[in-house]
Amino acid sequence: MRIWQADFYRRPLRDETGKPLWELLICDATQSFKFSAFCRQSEANSNWLAAQLQQQAQTQKLPDIIQVFRPQSLGLIEAAGKVLGIEVEATRRTSALKLLLQSRAKEYPIMPNYTGETYSPIALDTPPPVPLPENLWGEGWRFASLPAGDIAEVFTGRPLPILEMPELLLPLNLGLASTVPVPGVAIMGGRQSMRLARWLQDAKPFALNYIAGAPDGLILEAGLADRWVVATFEDSEVKAAAEIYQQRKQSSQGLHFLLVQPDDTGMTYTGFWLLNFDR
Repeated sequence: MRIWQADFYRRPLRDETGKPLWELLICDATQSFKFSAFCRQSEANSNWLAAQLQQQAQTQKLPDIIQVFRPQSLGLIEAAGKVLGIEVEATRRTSALKLLLQSRAKEYPIMPNYTGETYSPIALDTPPPVPLPENLWGEGWRFASLPAGDIAEVFTGRPLPILEMPELLLPLNLGLASTVPVPGVAIMGGRQSMRLARWLQDAKPFALNYIAGAPDGLILEAGLADRWVVATFEDSEVKAAAEIYQQRKQSSQGLHFLLVQPDDTGMTYTGFWLLNFDR
C-alpha cells in the first residue's frame, strides 16, 4: 500500500501583495519522495490541491492513502482526495512529514518574502482538556508497566476485542532492549469495559500524559487535537507513581500503553493501545 503524508497551510511568507503564502508539502514515510508547492491564500482550495496531486501522477504513482495531522488541512485535502479517489486518514502519526516541516522551517528565513513572524512548524492549537463522559467510567485505574520484550507476546494472538499495536511502535522496531519497562495505565472498566474501549477506539488515542498541578491529572491526547481528562488525583503515593510513569516514558523512547480490562485479575482484556507522543 502506497502512503503519503501531506500538510497544506500558511507559512511565514508573503506574496507581492502582502498576503500569506500557503505551502503544500508531501513526502512518504522514508522521505524518498518529497514535493513542495506554494500558492497565494486566495488560491488555497481543494481544486488547486487536486491539480497539484494530479500533476504528480505524471512521474509518481498516486498513493492509496494520504495521512494528515493538521486539522486546518484535513477538509481541503479530503475534498481533493475525493476527486482523485484517494483515501485521506486523519492521524498524528506523521513523523516523516513533521521532520520535513522542521527542516523546511530553517529555509524560510533566507527567502526574500520571509515575514519574521514567530513560527512553529508542527505546533497545533491545544484546547483545554474536557472530562471523559461519565457513562464510560468503570471501577478504577492504576499505573502499570510491562517489559518491552513481553508486549507483543502477551497481546498478540489473544482474543482481544480491540488491539492497536502499530508496527512503527513495536519495541523491537524502536530498538528497545527486552528488559526496558514500558509504562502504561490500566483501567478496570467493569460493566462499562467494552463501551469504554469502543469509545477510545473511535477517539483514536495518541498519548497519555501526566500533568502536574493542583490537582495532578492524566490527560489523553486523541484524534488530531482532542484532549480528555482521564483522572485527577492529589494522593502523594499516586503522584509518586505518576512521576515514575513519566521517567519510564523517557527511557522507553516515549513508548507507553493504555489497557482496558473488566477487572484487575489479568484474566481477560478488552482493549490495548500502544502509544507514543513522539511518533
